[in-house]
Amino acid sequence: MRFARRMENFGEGVFARLAALKQQKISAGEEVIDLSIGAPNIPPPAHVMKVLSEEALKPENYVYAVTDTRELLNEAADWYRRRYGVELDPASEVCSLYGSQEGLSHIALTLIDDGDLTLVPDPCYPIFADGPRIAGSKIFFMPQLREHDYIIQLDKIPADVAARAKFMVVSYPNNPTTATAPADFYERLIHFAKRNDIVVLHDNAYSELIFDGTRGLSFLSFDGAKDVGVEFNSLSKTYGIAGARVGFCLGNREVVKRVKLLKSNMDYGLFLPIQRAAIAALRSPQEVIDKTREAYILRRDTLVDGLNSASWHIDKPKATMFVWAPVPKGFSTSEEFVKTLLDKSNVLMTPGSAFGPSGEGFVRMALVQTADTMKKVAEQVKRTIQLG
Repeated sequence: MRFARRMENFGEGVFARLAALKQQKISAGEEVIDLSIGAPNIPPPAHVMKVLSEEALKPENYVYAVTDTRELLNEAADWYRRRYGVELDPASEVCSLYGSQEGLSHIALTLIDDGDLTLVPDPCYPIFADGPRIAGSKIFFMPQLREHDYIIQLDKIPADVAARAKFMVVSYPNNPTTATAPADFYERLIHFAKRNDIVVLHDNAYSELIFDGTRGLSFLSFDGAKDVGVEFNSLSKTYGIAGARVGFCLGNREVVKRVKLLKSNMDYGLFLPIQRAAIAALRSPQEVIDKTREAYILRRDTLVDGLNSASWHIDKPKATMFVWAPVPKGFSTSEEFVKTLLDKSNVLMTPGSAFGPSGEGFVRMALVQTADTMKKVAEQVKRTIQLG
């Protein structure tokens, strides 16, 4: 058998390796506290689950959806108008995704030819680079460095690289660094993209998980954004329906048109009960989001305060459902530290090296356990690992 050369770009995923190590512990009868994967454990509002369950009992909803319902597109556009002050044409500037991950996996297929160049943040959520690689793209990593508050320095991108680039991925609030970007960054980003004729994808999955009184922004709310790109948004973290897989691609109508065209050749649309549950979620009272945010703040504070008391000095994240922490002294790599932590503390985190070259020297913790469990994490780490 002969296989596609493109798969030579992909090794075994870090999450698969971590899962194997975790399973070894569990098979030995040990309990593992898993902070490695950002799988939200806060359920959706009761009325959203009710709509989904009721719609799933209707036999007529088991046909192919084929496309997004007009009601779903209208509700997504209304959501952007209410939340961000952004006006969108539901018919031509909005389409659904099977979650942001599906969109990130496929959008480059509509933009990239073999050998084209994509600009990708570093560190980054792995699919930011893997999606373009699947499409045959070369990758140029844009460093997100601690000394710049993890904000991409667009003026440091070499002029010849910017001239060659066809597509770029940007995401704030950022996974894994948890950074948020100031308004003037988006203004510089739009100018940079226009000057170099680059299509921008801004992933905005964490816009509602910003803490301490700060309100999230949308790339599309800035003048000229729709001229150069699109934004992805997701209901997974905001409304707790991660497993149902609902996201949106919104903005530039030429990009949206091609994403819709690709999807029309690849799938048959979101399951109708999920579309109706998504509509119910978008109409949810915003107090639902406030409660979710408060839960993450409590988890963040419990974990970070506990680890700081164990002499592991970590800054509290301003946003997202993650903590991005430097590897303590005495460990040569982030993966070595993660394996040692799992072995001695039965706590599983993700090595920063999984997120790109600039991720080495850090670990990411997902706030996907209760505050009580976060307290237990800090206690187990403090008891078993010398961090000072």
